Amino acid sequence: MAAPRPPPGRLSGVMMPAPIQDLEALRALTALFKEQRNRETAPRTIFQRVLDILKKSSHAVELACRDPSQVEHLASSLQLITECFRCLRNACIECSVNQNSIRNLGTIGVAVDLILRFRELRVEQDSLLTAFRCGLQFLGNIASRNEDSQSVVWMHAFPELFLSCLNHPDRKIVAYSSMILFTSLNSERMKELEENLNIAIDVVEAHQKQPESEWPFLIITDHFLKSPELVKAMYAKMSNQERVTLLDLMIAKIVGDEPLTKDDAPVFLSHAELIASTFVDQCKIVLKLTSEQHADDEEALATIRLLDVLCEMTANTDLLGYLQVFPGLLERVIDLLRLIHVAGNDSTNIFSACASIKPEGDVSNVAEGFKSHLIRLIGNLCYKNKDNQDKVNDLDGIPLILDSCGLDDSNPFLTQWVVYAIRNLTEDNSQNQDLIAKMEEQGLADASLLKKMGFEVEKRGDKLILKSTSDTPQL
Repeated sequence: MAAPRPPPGRLSGVMMPAPIQDLEALRALTALFKEQRNRETAPRTIFQRVLDILKKSSHAVELACRDPSQVEHLASSLQLITECFRCLRNACIECSVNQNSIRNLGTIGVAVDLILRFRELRVEQDSLLTAFRCGLQFLGNIASRNEDSQSVVWMHAFPELFLSCLNHPDRKIVAYSSMILFTSLNSERMKELEENLNIAIDVVEAHQKQPESEWPFLIITDHFLKSPELVKAMYAKMSNQERVTLLDLMIAKIVGDEPLTKDDAPVFLSHAELIASTFVDQCKIVLKLTSEQHADDEEALATIRLLDVLCEMTANTDLLGYLQVFPGLLERVIDLLRLIHVAGNDSTNIFSACASIKPEGDVSNVAEGFKSHLIRLIGNLCYKNKDNQDKVNDLDGIPLILDSCGLDDSNPFLTQWVVYAIRNLTEDNSQNQDLIAKMEEQGLADASLLKKMGFEVEKRGDKLILKSTSDTPQL
């Protein structure tokens, strides 16, 4: 068993002044480097001097890591370290010459080592946090648009720095380390992430905690979702809450303002295989929700999100054809629709139709829209696909879909999705049209519902014909 860590230290309330000459010179440089012309004319010798100050000041941090009693003497060193990082951070802004000079001096390795020591120090002090943040900002700036610097940052920072910083309690440290990761990632380094899945999962968790932060979001959408192998490996290791977050981002990518590119399509076909196969294998887990003791079952909630993804994927023409022939998918969706329909009718539970107004403050139904989405998915899978239209008929899916139509606050737009599915099931399919016509004559299909769909039943001799009306379907 490891020895217990010492309790957090606190820096002395008395700020011991840093060597005045160095500190004032650094502050002057930091201010000067805010101007582009000053950055472009800076001599290399300045950066060597800054590095010397940084190395000298870091010795106090090394000592405090070994001997916690020395923490109270860190104040002046942290002042210098912070200003060194600020100076270097500013010098690197849109200036590749300075990025290269600073990198070639070996500054990146020194900075990473120092940042990792900051993580070791259990100090509750703003001055340490500020130095920590400025160090990460420097690494982000030196790597920005500079492949050589990105390689050196990656070599020194991966995986320890990301493992230390992505789950840090300070939101800015998480954001800045995410910026470094986003800037440094490329296709080759993505393969290294597959061997360090905890980093990838930490990014998802960071987005979960800070959805407003752009860097974790961009890492996932611009890097992770372009690697089916990584997504598959992550999904197997994630918690169900993390899976829901990843699936939400997958939906955001599919329905975003920018359509999937030609390069995206093959990648999302691989994602479609993962999503469809997982749903086929696990979809009956949602039946747990019929029991009050499992009303917030996280595995069931993740499965519900899989259905949401499938609905959006089948609305994309590049992915629809693949999913229309995916083994067992249509059959499993119809089977699940039947099971929740029966469960909702047999007893009062989360899948029961609710035709009353929810009281103010009522907790939202976690399965809200689930039946609607099952019917939407069936409609999508049958779009201009005769084999699937016939398969739904063979599985007695058409009466099931028609019987599902009714007032249900838990399934907004249910009637509209039933209308949509029936139209896709009957398009150019006389057998399905005949079935619905016979159901209407026998009182098994609501004539008013058929009219909403743009259909009416007409008797011609001994035959019943389901024909289209001149009215536009009321979607």
